[in-house]
Amino acid sequence: MDFGLVLQADPPAREVVRLMKAAEDHGFGYGWTFDSCILWQEPFVIYSQILAATSTLMVGPMVTSPGTRDWSVTASSFATLNDMFGNRMVCGIGRGDSADRVIGKPPSTLANLREAMHVIKELAEGREATLGETAVRIPWVRDGRLEMWMAAYGPKALKMVGEHADGFILQTADPAIARWTIGTVREAARAAGRDPGGITICVAAPAYVGEDLAHQREQLRWFGGMVGNHVADLVRRYGDSGSVPRELTDYIAGREGYDYSHHGRAGNPSTGFVPDEIVDRFCLLGPAAAHVQRLQELAELGVHQFALYLMHDQRDQTLTAYGDQIIPKLTA
Repeated sequence: MDFGLVLQADPPAREVVRLMKAAEDHGFGYGWTFDSCILWQEPFVIYSQILAATSTLMVGPMVTSPGTRDWSVTASSFATLNDMFGNRMVCGIGRGDSADRVIGKPPSTLANLREAMHVIKELAEGREATLGETAVRIPWVRDGRLEMWMAAYGPKALKMVGEHADGFILQTADPAIARWTIGTVREAARAAGRDPGGITICVAAPAYVGEDLAHQREQLRWFGGMVGNHVADLVRRYGDSGSVPRELTDYIAGREGYDYSHHGRAGNPSTGFVPDEIVDRFCLLGPAAAHVQRLQELAELGVHQFALYLMHDQRDQTLTAYGDQIIPKLTA
């Protein structure tokens, strides 16, 4: 199993770069950031510094949105960084949440997302693509490579991952949800004539190594609120029963609203509806042995990478614990 680190692009940017360098030193292979340029700093500027400070770390957004920047600009940004640092960028992408909603836009449609993935990948890899009605190609790209990893929860989105994406990002570490979503992605890939094993499976969730479970839960409860934004969309579309598993939908019954000014942060006041059970299922808590056990279970389900959201009050301690006690057991 590979490991990734996920951070918000909070100022000062040098702290983001420091933690990414520490992650590479501890055995992490991927460095991800949020991409929501009103709430946080512009990530592509910071990626250049991360890539310069590291030697092998793969870097990218978790996740970018088709609706917040022109696709030609996105493709050129990826291609430029790849040209500078040797194809070390990866594109995590989804329909959009905070990046769109805080500027008054809805998330993109799946059709728009599918087109965006195609156009960005083609342009970043040096091939011709059509923007609107205009065929364009970035002429200076040579031997470019950009994998597109799509974040998804619902049946239609999971089907699209299997049909079109290079990787699948699942933002919860619940094994029951992982089993259903991975199975749906692989079934769609087989039906489309693709190799299901060729799709990289990435589970992304907060992790906190320690003994005080009550404190850890309060530090990580924000994640249930963040996931709840997407689940609420699913419930509106599919209802609270049927094709979406109840492990994903039951807990949002008490959700009354969401304040994006606290998005992804410990102490988020919009997450009081998230029960302890959801925190325990969606996140990794407790001593290192508990993390190893959950990660081994996810690996058996076919997960290739665990991407660790590091938004709490013991970041360096958890990063060190992963490097010393957890990663060696999962990569042996």
